[in-house]
Amino acid sequence: MSVTPENAPNVPSYVTVDFEKGIPVGLDGQKMDAVSLMKQLNKIGGENAIGITDIVENRLVGMKSRGVYETPGGTILYHAHGVLETLCLDKDTMHFKQEVANKYSELVYDGKWFTPLKDALDAFVNSTQETVTGSVKLKLYKGNIINAGVTSPYSLYSEEIATFGEDDVYNQMDSQGFINLFGLPIKVKAMLDEKNNK
Repeated sequence: MSVTPENAPNVPSYVTVDFEKGIPVGLDGQKMDAVSLMKQLNKIGGENAIGITDIVENRLVGMKSRGVYETPGGTILYHAHGVLETLCLDKDTMHFKQEVANKYSELVYDGKWFTPLKDALDAFVNSTQETVTGSVKLKLYKGNIINAGVTSPYSLYSEEIATFGEDDVYNQMDSQGFINLFGLPIKVKAMLDEKNNK
C-alpha cells in the first residue's frame, strides 16, 4: 500500500530500470523476471508515494465513474519506458505511437483484446520497440518521478549535431530555405488577408 506524499521519506530513492526491446528486464543492474521486478517497484514506489491516481473515467457504456488506484510499479515502468523512447525513437514514429496509444488503451479497456485491430496495433508497437534498449535512472521523491539519467546503444541524440552554436556538422544556412518554404502558407494567407482588408 502506498503512503501519501506527506508521509513519504524526506530523502529520495533512486532506481535504474533496464530494458531490452521495450521489455523491462532488470532493476539496479540485477536481471529480474517481470513479476519480481514489478513487486520490487511496487514496494519502492509505494514507499515514495508514487502512482496514486484519483480520476473520473468514462466507462464503456458512457457513464462516468470515479476510481482511486494505486499503481506504483506500473507508473514507474511507464515513465521509464517513455523516457527511453524519447532517446531511441525518431520524431514521426514517436508522435504516431502516441496517437496509437489512445486507440490501443480504448480497445483494451473495452475488452476488445482478441480483435484484428489490436493484432495490427501490436505489430506496429512491436516494430517500434526494436531499438528501445537501455537503462533509465529515476529519482523518486514524495510522489514525483524525476529523470536522473538515460543511456542506450541506440540513442539518436548527438551532442555534436544538436548544438545551437557554430559547428561543422551541417550548414546552418540550409535552414533559411526550410523556414521560407515552411512559412509559405502563412505568408500567402497574410497576403490574402491584406488584400481583402483594403
